[in-house]
Amino acid sequence: MKVVGLNLDIIWKNKTENFKLIENELQNAEADIFLLPEMFSTGFCMDASEVSDRNNESLEFLKKISKEKNAAFCGSAPVEQNGNFYNRMYFVQPDGTISFYDKRHLFSFSGEDKVYTPGKDRVIVEYKGIRFLLQVCYDLRFPVFARNNDDYDAILYVANWPEKRVGAWEHLLKARAIENLSFVFGLNRIGTDGNNLFYQESSHCFFGDGKEISQKHGNLVSAELYMEELKDFRKHFQFLNDRDSFSIEF
Repeated sequence: MKVVGLNLDIIWKNKTENFKLIENELQNAEADIFLLPEMFSTGFCMDASEVSDRNNESLEFLKKISKEKNAAFCGSAPVEQNGNFYNRMYFVQPDGTISFYDKRHLFSFSGEDKVYTPGKDRVIVEYKGIRFLLQVCYDLRFPVFARNNDDYDAILYVANWPEKRVGAWEHLLKARAIENLSFVFGLNRIGTDGNNLFYQESSHCFFGDGKEISQKHGNLVSAELYMEELKDFRKHFQFLNDRDSFSIEF
């Protein structure tokens, strides 16, 4: 399976222009799954009442482009629902099937927890024979929530992770791959946002042993996920069998 992530320089608070930019950047790209960054339509913005989707604008865009490209699309957007705001990660399939995960760990350092409502559900989506755990940015710092209970094969992280802390981002992505014997694809944005935070190119995909398997071409980051290779690796190194049992309370 081929996964392609777009290193997007998100235009601050401008959904229409971001949609156009994404279509242009992916015009000649082919993949089974395309990844877009966290809050790909607006940037990581705390002005939720101003930027949040009320009419499923970002979702409708994902449905449209997914059908056009005949590929699944995954990324997060600010959404308003029943008077609450969510940082919602969508996984949209070309046949119109929609799954979503609401970001669980809200970034209190920026005040995200004062604006958005945390999700509670751990979401795994199966697509073309691979099980994907959906995660957003700050979730990366909390390994318990992402612990592999032998129920997924890959983790997809979408993020707005600034350059000044990018070392943590890259080390933790590799750690999640190693400890969970899983593919881990972390897609970060690039450029400078409306808060004057800079984001360097730092998207990666790791195999279950921590080896990087992604390739970069311009603003695109791609990786081939070979399930037989992962199955053989897990069969040889059966570390997940020794994992601790626990439950999470919300």
